[in-house]
This record gives sequence, C-alpha cells and structure tokens, in this order.
Amino acid sequence: GSHFLGSQYSTSYMMNEEHQYMTPEDEWDRDLLLDPAWEKQQRKTFTAWCNSHLRKAGTQIENIEDDFRNGLKLMLLLEVISGERLPKPDKGKMRFHKIANVNKALDFICSKGVKLVSIGAEETSAKEGLLLWCQRKTAPYRNVNVQNFHISWKDGLALCALIHRHRPDLIDYSKLKKDDPIGNLNTAFEVAEKYLDIPKMLDAEDIVNTPKPDEKAIMTYVSCFYHAFAGAEQAETAANRICKVLAVNQENEKLMEEYEKLASELLEWIRKTIPWLENRTAEHHMRAMQQKLEDFRDYRRIHKPPRVQEKCQLEINFNTLQTKLRLSNRPAFMPSEGKMVSDIANAWKGLEQVEKGYEEWLLTEIRRLERLDHLAEKFKQKCSLHQSWTSGKEELLSMKDYESASLMEIRALMRKHEAFESDLAAHQDRVEQIAAIAQELNELDYHDASSVNTRCQGICDQWDNLGTLTQKRRDSLERVEKLWETIDQLYLEFAKRAAPFNNWMDGAMEDLQDMFIVHSTEEIHSLITAHDQFKATLPEADKERMATMGIQSEIVKIAQTYGIKLSGVNPYTNLSPQDITNKWETVKHLVPLRDQMLQEEVARQQANERLRRQFAAQANIIGPWIQTKMEEIGHVSVDIAGSLEEQMNSLKQYEQNIINYKCNIDKLEGDHQLSQESLIFDNKHTNYTMEHIRVGWEQLLTTIARTINEVENQILTRDAKGISQEQLNEFRASFNHFDRKRNGMMDPDDFRACLISMGYDLGEVEFARIMTLVDSNNTGVVTFQAFIDFMTRETAETDTADQVMASFKILASDKSYITVDELRRELPPEQAEYCISRMTRYIGADGPAGALDYISFSSALYGESDL
Repeated sequence: GSHFLGSQYSTSYMMNEEHQYMTPEDEWDRDLLLDPAWEKQQRKTFTAWCNSHLRKAGTQIENIEDDFRNGLKLMLLLEVISGERLPKPDKGKMRFHKIANVNKALDFICSKGVKLVSIGAEETSAKEGLLLWCQRKTAPYRNVNVQNFHISWKDGLALCALIHRHRPDLIDYSKLKKDDPIGNLNTAFEVAEKYLDIPKMLDAEDIVNTPKPDEKAIMTYVSCFYHAFAGAEQAETAANRICKVLAVNQENEKLMEEYEKLASELLEWIRKTIPWLENRTAEHHMRAMQQKLEDFRDYRRIHKPPRVQEKCQLEINFNTLQTKLRLSNRPAFMPSEGKMVSDIANAWKGLEQVEKGYEEWLLTEIRRLERLDHLAEKFKQKCSLHQSWTSGKEELLSMKDYESASLMEIRALMRKHEAFESDLAAHQDRVEQIAAIAQELNELDYHDASSVNTRCQGICDQWDNLGTLTQKRRDSLERVEKLWETIDQLYLEFAKRAAPFNNWMDGAMEDLQDMFIVHSTEEIHSLITAHDQFKATLPEADKERMATMGIQSEIVKIAQTYGIKLSGVNPYTNLSPQDITNKWETVKHLVPLRDQMLQEEVARQQANERLRRQFAAQANIIGPWIQTKMEEIGHVSVDIAGSLEEQMNSLKQYEQNIINYKCNIDKLEGDHQLSQESLIFDNKHTNYTMEHIRVGWEQLLTTIARTINEVENQILTRDAKGISQEQLNEFRASFNHFDRKRNGMMDPDDFRACLISMGYDLGEVEFARIMTLVDSNNTGVVTFQAFIDFMTRETAETDTADQVMASFKILASDKSYITVDELRRELPPEQAEYCISRMTRYIGADGPAGALDYISFSSALYGESDL
C-alpha cells in the first residue's frame, strides 16, 4: 500500500541488521555507517515509526533486534500497515520457526514490490514524488526552500509550513523565527503527535547539531505527514467535485421550477383569454360593438405583447436548460404533462385562431349594425310618409255620399274615385318597399324586429283594407254611374295630370331626402351620377308642371268667359294648384341640399382614400422589410465570422436595430386605428393587413431572440465542454459548405456528406442512430444548433455518475453507505442537507441505522428521476 512510501527505507535497515543483505551504496557516507550516533538515531527513528503503527494493534517494541527476532511482531506490523492478513505464523520457539516467520514477512514485502536492498529506480521515483509534494505545499511560505531531505529541514520551518498549509488552526506561522530551529522543530513534533497522530521519531537537537541530518530518517518522518494529509486532500477534492455536481443540479432545478411557473402562468392566461375571444354575443347598438372593437385593440396593443415576450422567453429558457443538462451529462428535462414547448405553441396557435375569428366577427357585426341602423331609419321615414298619405282615406272610402248626390255630383264622385285608384296604384310600390325593408331587417337580426314587423303588418293590413274599400266604393259608384253623365273634362284632366306629377314629386322628395351609406369613392360617384341624372329630368318635369297648371288656368279662363262661379275645389282631386306649386318649390329646394350632402360624402370618401393610401404606403415598406429581416436572420447565425462573442455582439446590435424599428409599427397601428374609426375595412392598395404586420413583427422578435439564445447555448457548450473557438469555427465552416439552401438547415443527404468530409465512416445503422440524435422530432432536417450539439458530444469529455460515486466513497471511507454526520462534516451545509433530503435509506445489512445510499443517489443525478 501507499504506507510503504516511507517504510521501505527503514525496512531495508532492519533487514540488513538481521540477515546481512546489505551491499555497498555509493550515495551513502560510509563514515556515517561507522558513527554510533548515526546508528542510534536510525534505531530511534525506526523504533518510533514501528510503534506508531503497532500501537494500533495494542503492542509496541523496545529493541529492534530482540522484538523482531521471532518474526511475530514484524508480521503484525506488516498487517497493520497493509490492512491485509498474512499467512498464519508458526508458534514454535525453535530457530527454524523464527526464520519461517521472518521469511513469511519478507515474502509479503516482496509481493508488494518493495526492494529490500539499495535504492533502485522505484525508490528514486517515490523520493522525487514526495519531494515534489513537499515543494508544492511549502512554496507560498517565507524562509522555506525545500530542495532535499536533509539540510532543507534543519530550521524546522518546512515541517511547520506543511502543518500550517493543511491545518492553519494548529500553528501560527507568522510568529515563527528562522533563528529558533530547536523551537520550530519541537513545535512541529509536539503538534504532530498531539493533533495528527504522528509519533515523535526525531530529536530536535540531533537534527540541528548534525551538519547533514539523516535523509532516510527525515523521509520516514515526512512520509507520515504525506499520509496524514493526502487523505484529507483526497476528501476535499471529492467534496469539491460533489459540490460542483450538486450545484449544477440545484441550478437546473431552479431553471425547471422557473419554466414550470412561467408555463403555468402563460397557459392560464391563454385559458382565460380564449373564452373571451370565443364569446360572439352581439350587441344591439353600434356604440357597444365599437367598444368591443376598442377592447380588442387594447388586448392586441397592451395585453398580448407581454405574453408574446413571455412565450419567446419560455422557449429560450427551455433551450438553455436543455443545453445545460446536456452539457452536464444530465437527462433531458421533461416538463409536467401539458406544459411542453409544443403544448404552449399549440395553445398559442389556438389562441391566435380564435383571435382572428373574433376580429372578423367584430367587423362583420359592425357592418351589420351599420346597415341595420340605416334600414331602420329608412323604414321609419317611408312608414311615416305612407301613413301620412293614408290618413283619412278609409273614412273617405267608407262614405255613402253618393246616395244623396245629384247626377253631376255622382259623375264627379266617379271620376274622383278613378283618380284615387290611380293614386292608390302609384302607392303600391311604396308599400312593397316598406315590406322589403322589414324583411331585410328581420334577416339581419334587427334587435327591434318585433316592432318593425308589427308596424309593417299594420301598414299591409291597412293597405289591404284600402284595396277592399276602394273596390267596394267603386262597385257602389258603378251601380249608379249610368244615372249620371255630366263630367267636367278640364277638372278631370287636371286631376289626372296632377296626381302622377304629385306622386313623382313625392318620390323625388323622398329620394332627395333618402339616407345613404357608402364605403368607397366609386360608390359615392355612382350616387352623384344618379343624382345628376335626376336633375336632368327636372326640365321635363317643369314642362309637365306647366302643362298641369295650364289646365287649371284654362278652367279659370272658361269660368270667367262663361261667368261660371267656381267653388274653388276640384271635384276630382284634393290636390290644389297651390299644392303643386308648394311641392315643386320643395323639390327645387331639396336639390341643392342633396348636392351638398353628396359633396360632403365625396370629401369623406376622399379622406378615407387618403387613409388607405397612407396605411398602404407604410405597410408596403414594413411588410417586405420584416420579410427581409426574417430571411437575413435565417443566415446570420451561420454566416457571421469571428468568435461566438463577436457573433453575440453583432446579433445584439441587429436586435437593437429591429427594436428601434418599432416606432414604424406603432405609427402604422395609429393609421390602422384611424381607418377602423372611419369604418374602413378594405384597402385595395396593399396586400398587407395590420394583422399580417403584427404577426410578422412578433415572429421577427421571436426569431432574433431565439437566434441569440442559440449563440448563448453555443457559448455554454464551448465553455462547459472545453471546445475551442477554432473547433467551433471548423464546425461552422463545414455546416455552411453543406447548407445548400442557405437557410440554416441541412437535409439528411447533405448531413451524411458533411460527416463523411469530417472523417466519419458511416454505415446505414450508424447513420440512422446519429439522425435520431440530431433530428429527434423527425422534421427531416438538421439545424445548425443540432449539428453543433452533436459535434460537441463527439469531441468533449463529460462528468459521470461513476465519478460522483467514487467521490462519495472517499467521503464514506470506502464504505458502500454514508452517514448523516459524514455528509454534514464533509460538505457545506446547503449541499449536505440537499443530499440528506434526497438520499434513500441504505438497505444493506452492514449499515447502521440511518445510513444513506449514495450509490442510487449518484445514479439518479444522471438518470431518469425527479432530481
């Protein structure tokens, strides 16, 4: 074992004394061999060294020659040193029994590779190793310069430095003095014996008063320090390795918890938002629906963007975590059920689908309400005009004035009824228009449809009744028509001309006052054309008016000529010349008003057209800009030369340029809002909608963030795995060469060619295995990040579960279990408690109560578990 590092020198002395195996050795000073003081020192040192081990077996020696002569204590010493059992000693007291026991001891020593005579190559190597260890440990200390195992130790400072380096609590090195060698040596001897269980093998005076202290004695003593401290160093190294591994696990667990929390919050927001977007409950009034549209705009501008950033950050965190797990040889992170990145993406996709449908529904509903309001107002207007016309008609048709009328009066009533029938027929179209509007209001789900239907039904019922009464009165008049023959042709002609002309004026006034709704300059120009066509008919209408008024003038002229006293009332119509004149004046007055309304609408539509062009001008720049940036980002991670840090700086600057472009998006949002407030829902000047721009912008921000994250992961990979920048540059150059489409991806054939160019001898089975590593989702392509990850795994070393087990085994003093006290003694408090809370109980029979299983714990750190 390692204890022979110091013991082989002392053992050779003892062997030479008993069996005369010594041969001349050039490096020894033969004067020392004959010096009684030197021999005494050798005996004393070796005796103390032997007793430091024998006392562990409850015994000791006083005299080397006597106590080792029968070989029993020599065999016991070797068992203590090696920790192994030697052959059973002979119990006899005869000389050959003693020789047999000594030979058993010698055979055991030889089986361990220890040479008993001279200092050979193995001993020289051990000596150099021990000297190098001493030099390394004492290098930081003043007045210490270890160059050998004799003079370098005379002042005692080297021994004190060794102790202070490992146990600074035992010696205050700053108080030691170089000119006090006796004090320094005694301090080292006393502290070593009291606190380090190293017996005092040397005398300070012997070392100080000797020109060249005995090298073997010094080496034997110093080797005890090596064995005392080497185990502590090994334990410290093991503890540091365990702490490093546990720190990685703790950091990964924190990232996992953060991912789970962020994923839960994002999914919960989506879960609560979708029902709001799925609610298609229409409002009955335009203001309420416009408020819904405003709420939706607030959602897109204010509430959704932070969630877009959270989604992007979630993907970045996930990728970073997986990279760290992969770099630390840990299993991939599997989020809770339903919280995979793909689950988030699917939920987000569902949200955006519902969102798109919601906006379309809002705009459709606003258009419907706009149409409804227009139709409802038109319905009221036409109903009012019709009811005004029908007022009193049923009473007149129900009169039986013909029963007591004269012949002339009967004929007059008959002609008057014919004129009414003509008027009634002219009004049929208006009733049909009212019914048609009511039908459309019903089809568009007008909120007050019942009232519309009731009023429409009342008008229709009244109209049917007027028809019935008209036919009934006509029948009555026809029965007596034969009794009456006088007719005043001029009054009749007036009535026949006045009624259609009056109806025409009624229609003209109705059209001139008709409300309209348009959405484009083409539509308003169509209305203007129709109005111009109407104005072109005014001269002919004026001629008809003059002709009608001419009949009245003729009546008056005849009456004046023949001295007829007129009653002032046309027996065939209720229309008077003044009525015709008044309505004509009204028509002429309404024409310029209509002109003004149309021109105002022209101005509004022209303003809308400017808004359309203004929006289109920006959208037609921003849309292609976003597309160009998306394409550039697709190449940037593999095209940028230089180190990863230089790539990161370039990408950060690229990202800042994109962020600085946000003001253009905001301006476009403002123009879009103006368009929606002006009820503009189409734009022939661009193929880009605001929704296209928003989605493109969100994808652009997400893509640049993901690209930056990929470079960050490459830096993590490089730093954690010791991959050099030159290697990464080589990987990137190889990838770029086979990235035929320059889109940051290779298809399987190109990937195979890339591997072959890098020296891989690939069969079908091996290539299929590699493809499962680089394309685990079967997308059919190999991304740059997947390629880098694969090449990193191929070229870098990783820590393993076996290494962690070995470290725990050191802390557990080679036991297959570890105790709570040992964990708390060897590890920092946080790491110790982390292990205690997660280790399972040791189930072996050789363990005490409360023993913990560090083997399964170490495996779990690198396997499928909840750690």
